[in-house]
Amino acid sequence: MRKTHLDLAGFSSLMLFTAVLAGNQLVMKLTSTGLSPVFQAGLRSALALVVVLIWAYARGVKLGSWRRDLWPGLAMGTFFTLEFIGLYNALDLTTVARASIIFYTMPMFLSLAGHFLIPGERLTTLKIVGLVCAFLGVALVLMDRAGGEASLAGDLLALMGALGWAAIALTVRITRLSEAPPEAQQVWQLSVSAVALLAVAPLFGPLVRDFGVEHVALMGYQVFLVASFGFLGWFYLMKAYPAATVASFSFLTPVFAVFMGWALLGETLHLSVLIALALVSFGIVLINRKPR
Repeated sequence: MRKTHLDLAGFSSLMLFTAVLAGNQLVMKLTSTGLSPVFQAGLRSALALVVVLIWAYARGVKLGSWRRDLWPGLAMGTFFTLEFIGLYNALDLTTVARASIIFYTMPMFLSLAGHFLIPGERLTTLKIVGLVCAFLGVALVLMDRAGGEASLAGDLLALMGALGWAAIALTVRITRLSEAPPEAQQVWQLSVSAVALLAVAPLFGPLVRDFGVEHVALMGYQVFLVASFGFLGWFYLMKAYPAATVASFSFLTPVFAVFMGWALLGETLHLSVLIALALVSFGIVLINRKPR
């Protein structure tokens, strides 16, 4: 049932999902010690695809017309592939804090594209201020080369991930896939990316690194808590609650990720990173805020 405001159940679910998604950045980085980034991403997509298909079959969910959704589905799957080639390699090269701040500027690119391509999504003064804040945050991260943790290649790959994510959201908004159930959207993303990522993974070096039993648990986190049930839950929250309210919680994910990286991985919190985090988070809130 569609609700007009965020209740306790919705708030709790969003906070839980945000924490799980933030933790995923750490898990992806830790898994890279045992599996190469692109191979890890492809394996995640393949395993999550099986989970989502079983879930859809058990619930009797119709996945729509494959012929009708073919081209937008392939496009979304391609963008999904590029998104995770960027993000997984970024986390292998740079810190969780830097990658998360840059990656979660996705609403900035979506708003810019939506201004030209989506009716009713014109840039307002509030959104423009948010765009400027987010842009300044990214610029600050890119300019900060202090310490051995900074990697320009990693930062740029995180930016590539953000652009891929924005392209996925835009594809859903402006094509027939907006009418498809969340499970169908997930199947397109996971099926195309599983094939593409596993095919190109050997180009990025050895597939297996120092693999141990702990990496099985880390992959389980990615497959079940994030790539399958996590994103399905997010889609359903978007349907149940006002989209702007749900989207505004995205600013918490880089906040959680930055402090998890500091607390659990011992990453250094430079002042520039904290200022960039504040600018990007504030910008995301303004971009997602709807005028009364």
